[in-house]
Amino acid sequence: MAPANRNPRVLVCDELASEANEIFRRHGCELETRLGLDEAALIHAVVGFDAVVVRSATRITKAVIAAADRLRVIGRAGVGVDNIDCDAATARGVVVMNTPDGNTLSAAELALAHLFALARNLPRADRAARSGWKKKGLMGTELTGKTLGVIGLGRIGGAVAERAIGLKLRVLAYDPFLAQATESPVRGVELATLEQLLAASDFVTLHVPLNEHTRHLLSRERLAALKPGARVINAARGGLIDEAALIEALDRGHVRGAALDVLEEEPPSATNPMLARDDVILSPHLGASSDEAQRNVAIDIAEQIVGFLVDGVAKNAVNAPTADAATLRRLAPYLKLAERAASFLAQRLDEPLARLELELGGEFATFDPSHARLAVQVGALRPSLGDAVNFVSAPRLARERGLELLHAPERGAERPALALVAVGRSGRRHRVAGDVFAGTPKFTELDALRIDLEPEGALLVTRHADLPGVVGTVGTLFGRHAVNIRRIELGPIGDGEALGLWSLYAVPSDAAVAELAALPALRSVALVRF
Repeated sequence: MAPANRNPRVLVCDELASEANEIFRRHGCELETRLGLDEAALIHAVVGFDAVVVRSATRITKAVIAAADRLRVIGRAGVGVDNIDCDAATARGVVVMNTPDGNTLSAAELALAHLFALARNLPRADRAARSGWKKKGLMGTELTGKTLGVIGLGRIGGAVAERAIGLKLRVLAYDPFLAQATESPVRGVELATLEQLLAASDFVTLHVPLNEHTRHLLSRERLAALKPGARVINAARGGLIDEAALIEALDRGHVRGAALDVLEEEPPSATNPMLARDDVILSPHLGASSDEAQRNVAIDIAEQIVGFLVDGVAKNAVNAPTADAATLRRLAPYLKLAERAASFLAQRLDEPLARLELELGGEFATFDPSHARLAVQVGALRPSLGDAVNFVSAPRLARERGLELLHAPERGAERPALALVAVGRSGRRHRVAGDVFAGTPKFTELDALRIDLEPEGALLVTRHADLPGVVGTVGTLFGRHAVNIRRIELGPIGDGEALGLWSLYAVPSDAAVAELAALPALRSVALVRF
């Protein structure tokens, strides 16, 4: 809480609805709005402020956070927090909040608008009406009785599904975290495998985050598995669809049309073939572009920041559970260790998680264990659900997806700070253990292998033949693709095989990973991002 002799000071760095400003003033906050600041200007501007509010334009870097002498909370009026250095904020005891619910309806309604536009060829009809009132080639289709496939049944996907049921569509839904569920969380929606959904749907709409597991989710093979004549909608993230493969499927007539609010390259180049197609409807990333959505996220972030500054309640905290700044600074490296361990296991397992088993030791075990549990849940869920996961939403999302977290009693100071086991739906298990050294979290064990690995950046995990020359072959391949290796951890895992952990300075290209996976000595390749 702010000292009793002064009111909290709030710096607003991007345009914010007037209702949000009124909330700050009503609760005694001193408000200052300064727009368009670059890093150098922000470093001077943040001095003396308790809170900073941004949307997507302003970047809050490590240098800005280091310069902020009083900063306690950063508020993002929106979902994504990639413009905020959350690790640096956590290390300084600064809470980062987002507003994951404010644009839900706006995004869902945009997907439905694209659904109607695809069904009745509305953009083409508008052009035809303006150039001679021509109806030829504009025959549409009714939605009633058709099948809509919803990929991702989270907040936005669920809202789309609910409304589609009201439109008398049959709705199938696929969500890997609901693979073992017997009943859909949305009444009237039928759960299906991805293969079943693709084969049966007249329209398919995507509502998942973009990550290593979902990039090109609609690949050439999956587009070919679509029901002939199906139409595709993507109002989630560019990169979920292989755009080159989509163009091929449209050319063949296998896919009848597509509506895209997002593209792999935004804004697209003038030569992007999507721009010239009549069977593709485009909009310039408008999911959150409604008066109501912008007003909602502004009000939400203002109320959340006031709640934290005045009452000490951190709602929708992205980077930390509720704790005072001093405790948070001590906790920070351990929270990072727990989150990164869970994220690593969730990405490496490559199947839905069923259970996590957590053990704590050393200094980590002296804190409230709820902090560690929350960090583990966030780390496990964020690779698949994105920024919708935070330290408030994680327990609910874990319950909805049947993710069980077991916490054993503390094991004593001589044990690693953390040991975490992930169990997949098939029963496959992986374990990682780690500790904090001079403020830096490191993995020290992976299954039966002793390692010394800082979980940062991009990490390739390889299982390969334990033979001479494999490391040199991989290194040569990386060299051809200009991939710089930061550190290598290697060790035998039995049956003539070895495990390789390749820490990289940057995320390798899809081509580099594909070429690596094709090497005869390689048994498996997984890309993990932290």
